[in-house]
Amino acid sequence: MPSRKNPLLGRWRITEMELWNTDFVDMLEPAYITFEAKGGGEFVFGAVRGDLDCRYGPDGVRFTWEGNDEMDPAFGAGSAKCAPDGSLTGEICFHRGDESTFKARKW
Repeated sequence: MPSRKNPLLGRWRITEMELWNTDFVDMLEPAYITFEAKGGGEFVFGAVRGDLDCRYGPDGVRFTWEGNDEMDPAFGAGSAKCAPDGSLTGEICFHRGDESTFKARKW
């Protein structure tokens, strides 16, 4: 579990994703990813929503997720770390499906 001062904790606005344009990413609401101190979190982009199970390390976070994609069950894994400029970079992967990098800024 990270300390409350961990720079990853909180809500991040997803500003770009490798596989999808901004119109899709922000389709239903502004895209975001949230990391909580107790190991949880969530993300939303396009028609995808996922609840996170996080494992924090010294240089970032790895997570598994489960949720839905257009109302169909979906799950996968991902990771994220803080970039030198204070932004967040990471990857969200669908089990046996798409994998996309993302960039985010603190919200």
